[in-house]
Amino acid sequence: MRRRDFIKVIGGAASFWPLAAQSQSSSVRPLIGILSPLSAQAASRNVAAFRSALRDLGYVDGRNITLVSRYGDGFAERMPSLARELVALNPDVILTGAISGVLAAYNATRTIPIVTITPEDPVKAGFAQSIARPGGNVTGTWNLGGAKGLDFFKLALPSLTRVGVMFNPNEPVDALQIPELPDVARSVGVAIEFIEVRDLSNLDAVAARVTNANVQGLFLGPAPFWLSARTDITAMAARLKIPAVYSWREFVDAGGLMSYGFSLPDLYRQSARLVDKILKGEKPGDLPFEVPARYELIVNLKTAKVMGLNISDSFLLIADEVIE
Repeated sequence: MRRRDFIKVIGGAASFWPLAAQSQSSSVRPLIGILSPLSAQAASRNVAAFRSALRDLGYVDGRNITLVSRYGDGFAERMPSLARELVALNPDVILTGAISGVLAAYNATRTIPIVTITPEDPVKAGFAQSIARPGGNVTGTWNLGGAKGLDFFKLALPSLTRVGVMFNPNEPVDALQIPELPDVARSVGVAIEFIEVRDLSNLDAVAARVTNANVQGLFLGPAPFWLSARTDITAMAARLKIPAVYSWREFVDAGGLMSYGFSLPDLYRQSARLVDKILKGEKPGDLPFEVPARYELIVNLKTAKVMGLNISDSFLLIADEVIE
């Protein structure tokens, strides 16, 4: 072969090297599956926190790990098929959120390690033998105080006597939390009215149901169904001039009155440390379930003023953050 032809061959081959490198990087192991009940947009802040925490631990997507995601877009019924898709990829670990996510993943595999963020007791939910020693392929974090937002709601607005609880019976988180709410409501001195909502595509119909319930305030639990529609829900509450307490600060950022719950980005960072332990050889069944490092009480004072609500300075002093 002449020197000029040889150089052309080498030059042509070099043009394919970036593509070859890209192909190799897309199959980098370990493979971490992310199964989220939210939409990609709604989950972006949480996934970014997870990626950031992984980087702090020495893991970079495409370099020494590969992340692959599946999103349920707020529909719990989509989670089983998405979980099966992830399991078919044979990941080294699956990170998932909410009871719909962990149950879908747990039903799809009993061997692949699962790290979950769940608002429900994992023992009562049936995927752990105990908090201290789960015993199976699932570990993670869980929320101890899902209904405590009612306490703070009453403390912020002492005149509240009747609160509407919006719930979706198709959403596992709501189905598990509903039974505990009447006792909590009685303990804080409010009556509750359950308002069933299965579809958020027609918020005018939802607003009519809320109005007909004749309630003074609304309570929404931590189900992904609500979080994915937070902007529309807070706008509806503002239009009806009905104060509401939510389980995630994302609602308050979207204009809601107040929230009490754990920080989702914090829990995704916490989950990264559990994923790291599993990738280094520890078994999920030997890793105790953890509780959130902190809970947040967030109040949107701008929303309170628009609604004509008088929230005392003493209550604002106990809030972790006041949006003014």
